[in-house]
Amino acid sequence: MRLDELKEFIEVIDTPLDVNLEIPHLAYIEAKKKNPKILMFTNPIEGDEKFDIPVVMNIFANDEVVKRIFGKELDLIAGEIESLIKMKPPKTLSDKLKMFGKLFALKNTIPKTTKNAECQYYVKQGEAVNLFDLPILKTWGLDGGKFITMGQVYTKSIDGEIRNVGMYRLQIYDKNRLGLHWQIHKDSAHLFWEYKKANKKMPVSIAIGGDPLYTWCATAPMPPGVFELMLYGFIRKENPKLVKGITNDLEVPFDSDIVIEGWCDPKEMEIEGMFGDHTGYYTLKKPFPVLKVSCITTKKDPVYYATVVGKPPLEDKYMGYATERIFLPLLKTTSPDLIDYAMPENGVFHNLILAKISPRYPGHSMQIMHSLWGVGQMSFVKHAIFVGDDAPPLRDYENLTRYILNNFDKSKVLISKGIVDELDHSSIEELVGGKLGVDITNGKWTMENGKFVDKNLNILSDEELLKEMKSLDESILDVRQYFTDTKNPICVVKFKKTKSAKEIFQKLKVLKNNLRIVVFINTDEIDNLYMLVWRVTNNIDALRDIWIDDIIGIDGSNKNSLDGFDREWPPDVDVDEKVIKKLFDLGLIKDITKEELIKYQILEK
Repeated sequence: MRLDELKEFIEVIDTPLDVNLEIPHLAYIEAKKKNPKILMFTNPIEGDEKFDIPVVMNIFANDEVVKRIFGKELDLIAGEIESLIKMKPPKTLSDKLKMFGKLFALKNTIPKTTKNAECQYYVKQGEAVNLFDLPILKTWGLDGGKFITMGQVYTKSIDGEIRNVGMYRLQIYDKNRLGLHWQIHKDSAHLFWEYKKANKKMPVSIAIGGDPLYTWCATAPMPPGVFELMLYGFIRKENPKLVKGITNDLEVPFDSDIVIEGWCDPKEMEIEGMFGDHTGYYTLKKPFPVLKVSCITTKKDPVYYATVVGKPPLEDKYMGYATERIFLPLLKTTSPDLIDYAMPENGVFHNLILAKISPRYPGHSMQIMHSLWGVGQMSFVKHAIFVGDDAPPLRDYENLTRYILNNFDKSKVLISKGIVDELDHSSIEELVGGKLGVDITNGKWTMENGKFVDKNLNILSDEELLKEMKSLDESILDVRQYFTDTKNPICVVKFKKTKSAKEIFQKLKVLKNNLRIVVFINTDEIDNLYMLVWRVTNNIDALRDIWIDDIIGIDGSNKNSLDGFDREWPPDVDVDEKVIKKLFDLGLIKDITKEELIKYQILEK
């Protein structure tokens, strides 16, 4: 697919905007609109310098764009994968022909090498290499520098048998050196350790642009050892065409807009970060491998793809939804009674999944929980809620929440321990933390006169409840109650962080006739349920921050030494107010309400 095939979805921004903060800030706001567009910035600048290469952002802008990029409905692709997984020995000639057709189609998954190297129209090597010739963005004020954010990073095993492509952020250190943010659990990091053990330099190539589907494939959670571009061939029904590099022997898509080739010396590490990440928090400084760039090639008229991450919703919402749909059949191979699942974008994907299952025996729900926590990238999921096949659709969040609260039973809460994503900032120890599984299947609650009733629960008004709570602890600042018409209403308590939330929780237990689930925060999301889910799922380690007693307590506050938290707590990713004002003054912020800008924490109340 060529970019011009998406032109009806592209908004061209001719106004000169700086690659430092201005361009990414406008793309950040665009992603939060009801119908976001792809943005093409034709005049990227840095101070007085103008770049010749346009910047394209928000390439996976909305559901319709995603459908166009994939060429069909996502569920149809999932169905094709499922039919392969469930393929049975043929019994009739018709069955044999159908099977042959399916198997013949797999020939498209094998990459082919071509000499038609559109991506090598211009070539710069040696002293001519200069990463600063590219319109690479600095996205957030506290970022450690400029970062490539939509690079397809190509690597291979030391014996050449395994090829891999992933999407990792890449910090620019100087004109020919950049940082490789290979998190410890990722495939590229595993390949890197092979070279480190052998004390050999590792070839690395970074492709930017080309068919947008390449970029999605780089994020796809394929099984270890399976080249992600095979999925490209399966979806496109044509072999991915690759071209060999000029200064290393890695192959990249022939129609990439920009290719950066180089070598990684495993002995060289450098501090990378901070970086405003997709969690909505900055990830902190840490040493990572370094790539020494040997060559930069481009198309005749290249564009530069970039994405912006931070607080939801963002472009990764649509990329993640594609992953969710297409990989459902593969998840079902390890959890056959999994009906469906959803990863809400304000749960930052790995922080929360919702799963619909059909349990058939006692403990079946827990069995499925553990199977999901053991599968690939699902192993990083912190919080999983499992509902029965009688539950509302998983993306009908309001009715699904009512279903969950009306069927919740604290005896069916599983708190475990396992690996967490390297970006997780709240775990008790780095890379390892609490896991929460909640079984909402086979609920016991009954209705009276069409309503769920708990005769032991006496709901007070927010004002009455705040007065009662303040009499118990003066550090409580405000209270909001949600879903008070359910068996397990949620009470959000904002408090001044002069003590731990657990200390306050112990005092509130005397209000067991008025409370069921209490969530503690020390930030400003008390009236904003969307961002409250984002904040709390980010901030809790289930082993430390969930207390099951007469009532349930959940500590969603930012942690410090009062909580026995000894790691550094990262800052929020927040916009630059001066940049937002300039974009308003230029008339570039439009088609979004003030209420939406406040909701997504771009403007203050």
